Parts: sequence; structure tokens; C-alpha cells
Amino acid sequence: MSSPTEETKPLSANEGIKSESHFLRGDLAKDIADTTTGAISENSNQLAKFHGLYLQDDRDVRNALKKAGKEKAFAFMLRVRLPGGRATAEQWLALDKLADEVASPSLRLTTRQTFQFHGVLKGNVKPLIQRMHQVLLDSIAACGDVNRNVMAPPNPERSAVLQEVYEHAKAWSQYALPKTHAYHEIWLDEELVAGGEQKDESEPMYGQTYLPRKFKTGFAIPPSNDVDIFTQDLGYIAIVENGKLLGYNVTVGGGLGMSHGNAETFPRLADVLGFITPDLVNAVGEAVLTTQRDYGDRTNRKHARLKYTIEDRGIAWFKGEVEKRSGITFGEARPFEFTTIEDPHGWHECVDGTWFYGLHILSGRIKDIEGWNMKTALREIAEIHTGDFRLTPSQNLTISGVTPEQKPKIDAILAKYGLTDENNRTGLRLNSLSCVALPTCGLALAESERILDGLLAKFETVLDEAGLRDDAISLRVTGCPNGCARPYASEIGLVGRAPNKYALYLGASYNGTRLNRLFAPSVTLDDAVAMITPIIKRYALERDAGEGFGDFCNRVILPADATFHSVGTQEAVTA
Repeated sequence: MSSPTEETKPLSANEGIKSESHFLRGDLAKDIADTTTGAISENSNQLAKFHGLYLQDDRDVRNALKKAGKEKAFAFMLRVRLPGGRATAEQWLALDKLADEVASPSLRLTTRQTFQFHGVLKGNVKPLIQRMHQVLLDSIAACGDVNRNVMAPPNPERSAVLQEVYEHAKAWSQYALPKTHAYHEIWLDEELVAGGEQKDESEPMYGQTYLPRKFKTGFAIPPSNDVDIFTQDLGYIAIVENGKLLGYNVTVGGGLGMSHGNAETFPRLADVLGFITPDLVNAVGEAVLTTQRDYGDRTNRKHARLKYTIEDRGIAWFKGEVEKRSGITFGEARPFEFTTIEDPHGWHECVDGTWFYGLHILSGRIKDIEGWNMKTALREIAEIHTGDFRLTPSQNLTISGVTPEQKPKIDAILAKYGLTDENNRTGLRLNSLSCVALPTCGLALAESERILDGLLAKFETVLDEAGLRDDAISLRVTGCPNGCARPYASEIGLVGRAPNKYALYLGASYNGTRLNRLFAPSVTLDDAVAMITPIIKRYALERDAGEGFGDFCNRVILPADATFHSVGTQEAVTA
């Protein structure tokens, strides 16, 4: 089915690449086998995303290599598919070893509850995927124009409801996987690669050209909005009564990516469609996904997300289309309230008698440096651990399923490597996120992960002086406006525009139910600290009881006419 836009405009180049790829095969196998270059063709690069891969290069050495007349220092980023962020101890040990042997030595936990490998040389991609397969892990649909890694609350043992929600998230992830055999043929040496014929192969849900753009799903259980449910294309908010899961409020149309200076692009929070019972999760999900498949804009990738389909056609139309396709009538949305986004840190007991330990990890980067051997510590824990590991939406980790007998042993390992103080951080640090950005991300316009620690330290001095050390304030930094670390849903958002230049956003609600607005279009990090310092001091003295920092900025600091793309007029500031 074509949208009216597609009847008058040419399709984007990616649509042709997908349609001619023979269900995501293309020339990818041939390009990966080519040893004359560390890169692959642009067409193969677009297809590789569906296999969980991005071609990158080390931008720190790009200019020097260019001057020397050499090829860029190409390497791949691989993202693991890990619904709900759950990994066994065996899988942890395998990924830890793979990071040392075929990638950069570090592991990185993402804002979508999975692992990323960086610095994977072309000749190591296939061995990496094959060795992941040996421990039942894959990277299918971790990127690309499909339903990506499904997010869910990370510790299901805390209650029967959490376990049920996790199972629904896992089931939807499996249900929405592409059905092509391309991944298994190219990487796992099953028969029939590009050029072969598979008579019975089809994509009943995606079709030959898959979705117009990426598609993200999350499950949340109030009062925690740890997954930032309103930033997802498709969301399920669990409705619980007397310890029983009654069903879900379904949300649609969230998304954060935009382009600087382009008012036709913008972040958007999702709408609530209505209530469904738990048995309808997959049916509704398929109806939402196929509606976007058929009506999403395939002519302009900057206008291709579900948020724009709904913005253009209206939520009433979209709801009607989903009901028609699914044969389901939504019930009236049930009441719910979100109060926090922060992960639980330290030890917590679960209903099954086991324990989990929540460990804060800045930017999700797991590595060994002098005096701080987190990677080694977690490896030693995995070697004795009979439970598993959970990756959180805030790039943190929980060591889960810990028996009472194991608890002191894990405590001893954490203490041995100096990790027991990692959770004793400011409220700002515990609620901060960053994307990778430089030197590996090709889209980065400015630094992100590498400057986060120093930026937080500057703000923490101000917070200590204001008596706000333990106040939960969300701060997120990204190197470009695509929004991977969800900066537009944070109380303080810094989005890269150019080297050491950032757009500064303020005023989102802490619980993720209101986006921020533009406060300064282009500032250095030091400028940002200088501008926010007096606001923090005012907040400490003037805030209402229970008022969050973002709520204070929205009420007092930001001009009433400020928007996402405009700082507004100073005269419009409310008293």
C-alpha cells in the first residue's frame, strides 16, 4: 500500500536497496569476504544494519590517515539482540572474552538494554557472530528498519507481575523478528546466500521492503518509567491491581530523533490508544507495525518514523486503523502514575528468595583501567554466579538471581575491586546518560561519553554548594540530534551541534511525561555550566514542595513561548 506522498515523490534510496536485496542478502556476503578493504559498499552497509552491524571508523586518526594517503581505520559496531536485557552468566563470560579477542577490550551497555561491541575488524565479524551463536545470542534486527531490541523492566523476580511482563516483552520480540534466512546463511554458513532461491521465503509481517524506518518497543510497570515509555514507537504500560496484571495501556507514536534547524523534524511523546488485556499484545503490536509499514513515509527518511505518520494523519485515524486490522476495540485507558526513572541500586530481595545487586556504571562502559577493574570484577562474579545479569535502560547492571549463600561472595568481589562505592554517587550522576559519539560514531558532531564524567563533576560542585547532592536530576548528553541517549526527555539535555558546541534544553519532567524545550541554541560545555549554575541555586531556594528541577525550569525559568526549536522571548518568563 502506498501513502499519498509516495505517489508524487520518488522513494528514498534505502527503499530500492531493500527491495533488490533478496530479503536482506544483497552483496553483503561478498563484501564481507573482500580482503582488499576494511570497508563494505554503502548498499551493504545499509543492509548490515538489519544484521546488527554498523560500519564505523576511528575519527581520532581519520585526518592523519588521510594525509598519509591511507584508508580510514574502519571497524564495525555490533549490537546484540537481548530482549529485556537478560543475559546468563555463561553468555556474559562469552561476551567478555569476545571483547578481548575480536573487538575493543571494553563492553558497552546501551540505553536499550543490550551490549555493543566496538572496534570489530572486518575479518572478525563472522567469528564474533558465530561464537555468539554458540551461547544462543544473535544480532538479528538489533538495528535497521524493523522492530529493534525490546525493552522491559530488568528484574522480573521482584514479583509475579514483573515476570509476566518480561515474558510478554520476550514473546513480542520473537514474534516481530524478520523471517528471512539471510542472517543464518551469511554468518552461520547455512546454505543459500545471495543469488540462491528459497521458494517458501517471505516476510508476512514486514513485506519485501520492511518498515520505512526503525521501530522501537518498550514495556513499563508504574510507578517506574525506567524505559521512557513515551519515547517508544509502541509502548505497553502494565496495569496492575492487587498484585495481578489486568492488561496494558497501549501507547504509540513516540520518538526523539530530529535535525538541528529543521522545524519539520522534532521529538514527540507517544499518545495513549487505550486498554487491552494481556493476551492481545502481539495482535495489537502487529496491527500497529503493519499500519506504519503501509502508511509511513518511504520518500523521506527524516519523516519516516511512526511519530510523523500519526502527526500527519491524526491519532483518531490511527486508532481506527489499528482496531480494524486487529479486530480489537480498545477499552478506556486505565489510570496510572509514573514517579521515577532511576534504577534500584545496591541489594534488593526478590519474592523467590533470591537477591539482586544494582550496580551504577557511568555511560554503561565496562572496562579495566588502573585502580578500577570493573571488567575483571564482573568476570570473576560471572565465574561463580548461578543466576544471571540484567542490563537496565539507564546503562546500568543488576547481578540477579543471587542466592543467600552467594551474596557475601559477590560482596567480597565488589569490595576487592573497589566497586562498592559506585552507587554512592550524586543524584545527578545516578540519573545521567550519554551516547558513545566520538571517536567511533559517524554521526557525532561533538563529544558525549568522553566528556560526561568531567561535566558531571563541574555540576556536582554546584549541587554540593546548594545542598542538592542527593536530589534526582536527569542529565543526558548526545553527540548529535538523533537522540540515542533520550536527551529530549531529560531535565537537562545537551545535544551536539559542532565540536564543543551543544544545544541546551531544559524543563522536561523527571518522570518522562513532558519533553524539554530549547534554552540556548549553541553553547560550550563551560557556558552550559555557567548558565545553569544560578538556576540550580534558585531552584534550591525557590522550589515548591516536591517540585523537580525540570518542573521548576518549566514553571519559572523558560519563557512561556519557548518551543523545542525556539528559545522564546525573555519577556514571557513567568514569575
